[in-house]
Amino acid sequence: MPPTGKKNIKALKDALARGVAALRHVQHSDGHWCAELEGDSILESEYLLMKFILSQENEPLIDGSGRERLEQIAEGLRLQQRPEGDWGQYPGSGMDISATVKAYFALKLMGDDPEAEHMVRARKLIRDHGGAERCNTFSMFYLACLGQVPWQAVPAIPPELIMLPKWFYFHMTKISAWTRTMIVPLAVVTALRPTRQLEPDQSIDELFVDERLRRTLTVENDAPKFWRFFFQGIDRGLKFLQRIGGLPLRQKALRRCRDWMVERMSQDGPAETEGLGAIFPPMVYTQVALMAMGWPRDHELLQRTERDLDAFFLERPGGKAIKIQPCFSPVWDTGIALYAMTEAGLDESDPSVRAATKWLRGKETNFKGDWADNVPVDKPVSAWFFEYANAWYPDVDDTAMVAMALHRAGGSENEAAGRRGIDWLLAMQNDDGGWAAFDKTRHRQILEYVPFADHNAMQDPSCPDITGRILECLAWHGFSIRHDSVARAVAYIKQHQTEEGAWIGRWGVNYIYGTWQALVGPINCGVDPGEDWVQRAGQWLRSVQKDDGSFGESPDTYLDPSLKGQGPSTASQTAWAAMTMHAIYGSEDEGVLRAGHWLAATQLKEEEARDPLVNPDGDPAGSWAEPWFTGTGFPKVFYLRYHLYRLYFPVMALARILGASEHDDTGIEPVQRMRPKIESV
Repeated sequence: MPPTGKKNIKALKDALARGVAALRHVQHSDGHWCAELEGDSILESEYLLMKFILSQENEPLIDGSGRERLEQIAEGLRLQQRPEGDWGQYPGSGMDISATVKAYFALKLMGDDPEAEHMVRARKLIRDHGGAERCNTFSMFYLACLGQVPWQAVPAIPPELIMLPKWFYFHMTKISAWTRTMIVPLAVVTALRPTRQLEPDQSIDELFVDERLRRTLTVENDAPKFWRFFFQGIDRGLKFLQRIGGLPLRQKALRRCRDWMVERMSQDGPAETEGLGAIFPPMVYTQVALMAMGWPRDHELLQRTERDLDAFFLERPGGKAIKIQPCFSPVWDTGIALYAMTEAGLDESDPSVRAATKWLRGKETNFKGDWADNVPVDKPVSAWFFEYANAWYPDVDDTAMVAMALHRAGGSENEAAGRRGIDWLLAMQNDDGGWAAFDKTRHRQILEYVPFADHNAMQDPSCPDITGRILECLAWHGFSIRHDSVARAVAYIKQHQTEEGAWIGRWGVNYIYGTWQALVGPINCGVDPGEDWVQRAGQWLRSVQKDDGSFGESPDTYLDPSLKGQGPSTASQTAWAAMTMHAIYGSEDEGVLRAGHWLAATQLKEEEARDPLVNPDGDPAGSWAEPWFTGTGFPKVFYLRYHLYRLYFPVMALARILGASEHDDTGIEPVQRMRPKIESV
């Protein structure tokens, strides 16, 4: 057990004070937080491939810069290659063949000699793993647009989907919001089939092993045999009809797709948006789709889309390389950072808190986006999105986070805004008792079997981690287990607990994240921590805590659940586990204190923060060094490294350990401890 007494409580207090100071240091002048959101190499490779598809590789970028910017992106891609020659989804992952093929192709187009050592190593691995024909379907779109595979090898996405009646099983409202924004432009692309013929020495013929597979659609999913043959038959039928001109509604459907995209693309109002979906993939696909429809590059909407996409560039120190983000995360970062500040005892009287609440209130939206198709509302509601501007697609996770943070900060304006968010959250609850991310929906397994569903996120069903966060938010607004919405949500969470007592994490890595989110909310709503299912979760966490008090888990656990709770120690995951154990056992628990002291001991001191070997990301003293990916985009497909996770979550955990103990004074002024006020709502 860690040593106790005033000296060791002081160590936690000092660490908390340094963490709060670091949070203040990285806060923007207008009150918000937004750190780097790091993805993997497909962002750089797909950007470069897009430029070649559009024949823009030698044209100036939207800001007037030239080819040198693409060279910087290519250098960023080279820097991510692993010693074995491959590219992966996260540090420590296995080879990702799709990422490796796209990286090799992009670098070859940029002029890298295919006989250079790094290209030879990549090529050998690709061929050893079955060749470029093993790429996922979304990668095949890029290869087809550049003439490396025939369009027969790409799944048909009929634009006529947009014309289906709402009752139809495959209607657009029944698939996830992010899939919607991707398949509408891709439907245009598969219908029009824009293809650039490259020079022979630019091809990647050398990456293919089986020419037959290169020419046919290959889908690797878990579909039962019947559904696999069913959808393959539909795919072949659609391609045959396209070949003979047997699709009489095709032109009308293409116009509908165009109008759908244009309505949701970059605009200032009434639905402020920075690019379709405000995320990388659809912002790439819309450029390809609309230019295939004949739009000139200098069209105002395409110019804005280019500008919004290029805003994701991050120049690395030294200026030789550029990394590309998948999107911005300001509302998410600000909501969590503000929550952490209030957990440390600060409220609206603090200048940092006051600036953050004002900024968040300014991001409130009452626009009825796609979500309203499934949620008839008869009064104004408010929600928040993830990015700087994405009014078409607010999400319940951000709304819950912001509503909690504003309520905790205090002040009539903040509390009123939080209550408006609660109305929307309650309207978005699914019939199974849980909450999804963007829509009120239900699980439709057959949708996962379509040929273009291998991004593993065709749907947006309820998930325990979001459901638990909603419950935490509701608890802060006075809701208890006696409320029907809360009771149904708790029942949903209990149904999805694993045999060991954990929950899978849909939006964070993995079982540690899922268990934290699934448990804290129900306990705050009045669930007895002594209940068996809660205690099983606590015992599982105890079983995966390391001897030094820390926790860590790799995204490998999505592929192999037997590894759950195992991986390199991280500050963010240790914080999540500490807060979960704190909710179950209290602040004097040995495991909670060991986790807290590990956080205090591993926090960056001044001299460590100045050492690039210890702190390669250049974080301020008071933060933590954490090279691992602990965020989840699409399980098994795409992961994220949120560069503030390693700061605001440890601050939150340290504050919670101190705030609920007998040692209530953290030394951070003004101190006003916040507690959920559970009423019979």
